[in-house]
Amino acid sequence: MKLATYKDGSRDGQLVVVSRDLSTAHHANGIAGRLQQVLDDWNFLSPQLQDLYETLNQGKARHAFAFEPAQCMAPLPRACQWADGSAYLNHVELVRKARGAEVPESFYTDPLMYQGGSDDLLGPCDDIVVPSEKMGIDFESEVAVITGDLPMGVSPDAAIDGIRLLMLANDVSLRHLIPAELAKGFGFLQSKPATAFSPVAVTPDELGTAWQGGRVHLTLQTQWNGRKVGLCEAGPEMTFHFGQLIAHLATTRRVRAGSIVGSGTVSNKDWSRGYSCIAEKRAIETIESGAPVTEFMRYGDTVRIEMKGSDGQSVFGAIEQTVAAPG
Repeated sequence: MKLATYKDGSRDGQLVVVSRDLSTAHHANGIAGRLQQVLDDWNFLSPQLQDLYETLNQGKARHAFAFEPAQCMAPLPRACQWADGSAYLNHVELVRKARGAEVPESFYTDPLMYQGGSDDLLGPCDDIVVPSEKMGIDFESEVAVITGDLPMGVSPDAAIDGIRLLMLANDVSLRHLIPAELAKGFGFLQSKPATAFSPVAVTPDELGTAWQGGRVHLTLQTQWNGRKVGLCEAGPEMTFHFGQLIAHLATTRRVRAGSIVGSGTVSNKDWSRGYSCIAEKRAIETIESGAPVTEFMRYGDTVRIEMKGSDGQSVFGAIEQTVAAPG
C-alpha cells in the first residue's frame, strides 16, 4: 500500500491512503489519524489500511479525492529518529580521491552513519530554505526506509523483515560548512538542514521483484533546474543493504517504530549515469581536470527526485523543491 500525510494545520498532519497510480487518495481517519499511530500498532492497523487501499484501487472508495503532492508533508513529519548512512562506497571513494585521501579499509566492513535532525522533516514540495548561498547548497538523492520496533543486536536479515515502508529523500548538505564541523570530530550539525521526503511511503511488496535483499533495484532520477543530471541505479552498487544499515544502528540500542534510515547518496561507478549530488560531480571534475567547475545551488534553483517502476509509473511520487532565502 501507499501512504501519505496531508497538511491540516497541525504538526503531524492527516494520514491518507493513496492509490497505486498516485491519482486518488482517501482519508484514513476512520482507522488512524497519523502514520506514527500505524507504526506503533502495525499488526492491527495496517490490514485495515490495506483493505482501504484495495478498495481505492478498485475505484470503489466512496470519499476518494484527487491526490495532490503539493498538499503533502513528509510521510512522517516528525520521526523518532533519522539516521543516514553512506551505503554507496563509490560516492565515498570519489570524494576522497578528489582530495587525495584514501578510503580506510574499515569503511568496507563497517557502515558510515550519522544522526540527523528528525524534529522538522520537509514535505516533497517545501522550499529548501538556507541562510546564505555561500554555504555550498547541495541536494542528495537517496532512498530511505521506516522501521518497526527492532531489538538491540538485531541481525541484518531480521532487520529487513522489520522494514515497514520505503520512500525517497533529499538529504540537503551545506558543503562549505562540512569541513570545519568534521574537523571538530563530532559529526554533522549545522551543515545538515532539514531533510525532505517523497509524497508517499510504500510497503516493500509494492516494489515487487525490485525489492531484493534489502535493496531497491530501480533507477533514481535527479533533475536540476529541469535538466536530467542523474539516472543512477540504486540496487547493484549499494555496498551495505538496508538490513545491514539498521543492524549497525541497533548494535548498542533498540530501534523504535518510526525510525527512518537513509541509504546515503545513490552513486554508480559508471559516470555516464550522472550523479545524485553536486559534490560528486565536482569530485569527478577534480579527478579529470584538477579542479571543480560546477557551482553549487543558488536561490531559485530547483531539484526533482523520482523513481519509476518497471511499468514507467512513479513509485513514490516526486520530490520537487526550490532553494529559497529565509523569509
